[in-house]
Amino acid sequence: MEKLSENILSWCKNLEEGALIQAKNLSKHPCLVGNVCLMPDSHCGYGMPIGGVVALDNAISPNMVGVDIGCGMLAVQTSLTSIEHDKVKAIVDKIYERIPLGFEHHKEDQENSLFWDMSRWDNTEVCKREFSSAKKQIGTLGGGNHFIEIQSGDDGHIWFMIHSGSRNLGKQVADYYNKQAVKLCKMYKQDVVAEQDLAFLPIGSYEAGMYIKEMRLCLDFAFENRKMIADSIKKIFVEEFSEITFEKDINIHHNYAAVEEHYNRKVWVHRKGATLALEDTIGIIPGSQGTNSYIVQGLGNEASLKSCSHGAGRCMSRKKAIQELDLAKEQKILNRQGIVHRMNEQNLLDEAPSAYKNIDEVMEAQSDLVKILVKLTPLGVVKAVEQKPCWRSK
Repeated sequence: MEKLSENILSWCKNLEEGALIQAKNLSKHPCLVGNVCLMPDSHCGYGMPIGGVVALDNAISPNMVGVDIGCGMLAVQTSLTSIEHDKVKAIVDKIYERIPLGFEHHKEDQENSLFWDMSRWDNTEVCKREFSSAKKQIGTLGGGNHFIEIQSGDDGHIWFMIHSGSRNLGKQVADYYNKQAVKLCKMYKQDVVAEQDLAFLPIGSYEAGMYIKEMRLCLDFAFENRKMIADSIKKIFVEEFSEITFEKDINIHHNYAAVEEHYNRKVWVHRKGATLALEDTIGIIPGSQGTNSYIVQGLGNEASLKSCSHGAGRCMSRKKAIQELDLAKEQKILNRQGIVHRMNEQNLLDEAPSAYKNIDEVMEAQSDLVKILVKLTPLGVVKAVEQKPCWRSK
């Protein structure tokens, strides 16, 4: 960990200049309590760096949560101790056939207990409007950096992992309440934070109360979304291996805000592309496609507001990766490991392995935040392959 200024702590080596500028803006935020904490996967986001953690006093900021509210990870250990390449390919093919990806969604409404309590939806501004769409979007995988992987663990088991969030529901909520926050900040002469995309809602205001209500509904939607995807994948595994069993899902968020106690007071902790790492908390830190992922246990480090990274983190923008990376070289990285994949076009290089930081260096940089329980090696990867404009995933 490095102290970049009086109140900026960084676990990130070679932090890009844009992320540092954003961190400096955050460090002067009128509602900030304590330090700006930058996880080892930190890189530029909207207003606040992805991989950033901050605590605010009596305020909540939609942009410090991110546009994909509740984006997170789910991992499942199976009873399998080995799997043939052809079986991985069959599972990957069935996932592509059955789980809508990117802008796709189910044609029929999906059943989930989250839709039974209509009072939660009726008492909102945005989620109420998006209710019908949400019933078709749940159980679907997002575009961008979202993925499903089949993996081999160094614990001797085959695993699968899911990265997805609240889909368009979370984006609509985030955009709506960020606009409300900008209006309020300009009304109360907080023009600077509005211009820096760090507008906030004062706790106790009607707008803050509504945002918190809708954010929590999006968190529940994202949690159930990953769970439904996992249920679909389990059915596919059962078709291929009738005797298979599954351990309990590990299902966690990395885009959210919550009330916690730090600095001897109650504060609103915002984790944007960062994961809770309380002592003994089990977490998930994925790499890029083509690199290892990790199941970890938190160490409860107070300096990081008991947080850790949510992944490897980008080292190259999507546009730059598509323009500059070599498709054959990136395919070779995947092919020489025998990974089942569909990275077969130049326009898919935004998610190439070389567009991301070295996950092992990221893990080493946060050895004081988490300890590794299981190392997972990719066997097959599923990503949205349609080249359409995608929602901002963070």
